[in-house]
Amino acid sequence: MVRTALGICAESRPKPGQVIHVTEPGGPADTPGRADEAVGVAAADLAVVALQLGRQPRGVMSVAHRCPCGLPDVVQTAPRLPDGTPFPTLFYLTCPRAAGVMSSLEAAGVMREMTARLQSDPALRARYLTAHEDYLARRDEAARAAGLEPLPPGTQSAGGMPDRVKCLHALAAHALAVPGVNPLGEEAVQAAGRWWAAGPCVDPDTSSPGA
Repeated sequence: MVRTALGICAESRPKPGQVIHVTEPGGPADTPGRADEAVGVAAADLAVVALQLGRQPRGVMSVAHRCPCGLPDVVQTAPRLPDGTPFPTLFYLTCPRAAGVMSSLEAAGVMREMTARLQSDPALRARYLTAHEDYLARRDEAARAAGLEPLPPGTQSAGGMPDRVKCLHALAAHALAVPGVNPLGEEAVQAAGRWWAAGPCVDPDTSSPGA
């Protein structure tokens, strides 16, 4: 079931094709290391994500997960960008340190090993298929919550699901946002180690990367 954080009351429902940015009434949630239940995105969180990405984020609907340092590390994006462009990646990994570790794991051949295991392990393949179906269902619900047309049937989910592994960043983001659903995303997160141990990846007060 998609988190109630995606709900939009009838009085404030956006027009079709419009993505709104809602400021949280109480500011960003202050419990790190978990999926964020808050509605919308605070301006401070959007500023952090912009620093992490090195550009202004587009179509952000919510902070889907916070790093143990307290900053966002996964955002949920609208299935269609403000200009209407389809955007299949519902959960986007924003922390540059986490993203860097995922790139290193990819370069080390982890994706090839995972894909090979999918071919030989029926139980893992079934769990990965369930993750794929979960992703599609959440993306469709996110589109409806934002007043957008869902992406056409047959549109890819993310990360190579359901039969191969193409992007650990996408799988890890799914695992962080929705714990316990994506087995290979969970493996990637575990293999990444404590990417937050050196402290925040960016410093919002100085508008510069963290140490």
